[in-house]
Amino acid sequence: MTDSCQTEQPEGELVIKTIAMPADTNFNGDIFGGWLISQMDLGGIVAARSISKSRATTIAIDGMKFRQPVRVGDTVCCYAKLVKVGTTSMTFKIMAWANESGITHRKCVTEALFTYVAIDETGKPIPVYR
Repeated sequence: MTDSCQTEQPEGELVIKTIAMPADTNFNGDIFGGWLISQMDLGGIVAARSISKSRATTIAIDGMKFRQPVRVGDTVCCYAKLVKVGTTSMTFKIMAWANESGITHRKCVTEALFTYVAIDETGKPIPVYR
């Protein structure tokens, strides 16, 4: 995976936009990494469901590296770019960008590859393209 956090612009489609709140902080007062991962995963599911036209579930997260802290009040935007489609799976590069509270400057805070599997009503894998 290339280091897209070095680019000026996010890649892919905006799939989720939210505000980091005080309840989402870790012991340092920064936004908890697990909260950020969950936002990225939610955005990825939106993208996966759009492609597969079915339910989907997360099976892997690869290459996560936190580059910058997210602070309370930052607007967090997650972008998803489809990078690979298998028979039942889809891999997206998910990038999280944060706009600092009251400032227009945005920064890439993390990115990772998220892989999802298309599933039927019983949870069994199904082809992405049917």
